[in-house]
Amino acid sequence: MAEALLAARGLVKRYGGLVVTNDVSLDVHTGEVHALIGPNGAGKTTLVAQLAGEVMPDAGTVYFAGIDITRDAPFRRAMHGLARSFQITTICPQFSVLDNVALAVQAHAGHSFRFWRSARRDHTLREPALHWLAEVGLADRAEAQAATLAHGEKRTLELAMALATGPRMLLLDEPMAGAGPEDSARMVRLLAGLKGQRTILLVEHDMDAVFALADTITVLVRGSVIASGPPAVIRQDPAVLEAYLGEDA
Repeated sequence: MAEALLAARGLVKRYGGLVVTNDVSLDVHTGEVHALIGPNGAGKTTLVAQLAGEVMPDAGTVYFAGIDITRDAPFRRAMHGLARSFQITTICPQFSVLDNVALAVQAHAGHSFRFWRSARRDHTLREPALHWLAEVGLADRAEAQAATLAHGEKRTLELAMALATGPRMLLLDEPMAGAGPEDSARMVRLLAGLKGQRTILLVEHDMDAVFALADTITVLVRGSVIASGPPAVIRQDPAVLEAYLGEDA
């Protein structure tokens, strides 16, 4: 198989005597949706934070496109093409929907935020922002204040903001968290539409979404990888069934 776009090797993170990630290795290949699953407390969010540069590992290495980014700050990883969304939305609620995406476009372009008042009317920011809102189905909400959006719309806006940064890879931490069935189905359709266009590492508890989207699934339990492979293999893996999926799988 071709070299992984994102490769983690032997990542370890300890907090005192608690080992949160224990010698974790992971390969995410260009164009794939790679799901990371595991029970609560498995270390998934800490692992993603290490990949994004928000938490420095105590041991191990992270490579992106063959470059060692282990000690790079998050903004440097973003410059390489890594974009992250969070379990909790990180939008600016006092701004309009369009303004939020325009901010992401501006950040990607490396412009100063000192001139944001005039930048809000800058077509070089507004046009790409409108494009991404249309892509995720929020064009009709462009002028609404972000605070007024429903929960599912806020998660969709966050996805538009991530896409507006022009990422080579998306790190999505539970994009369906707190969403109802309709919002979850809408997000699955959006992410399915990105398959092959964007490389995605997806952390998600919704197993229906995971098995609908993932090309590869890695299972993390108590900070260690216990299995990694295609969904059909993971669904039948005895260790995974015992530790996480259970009889419902």
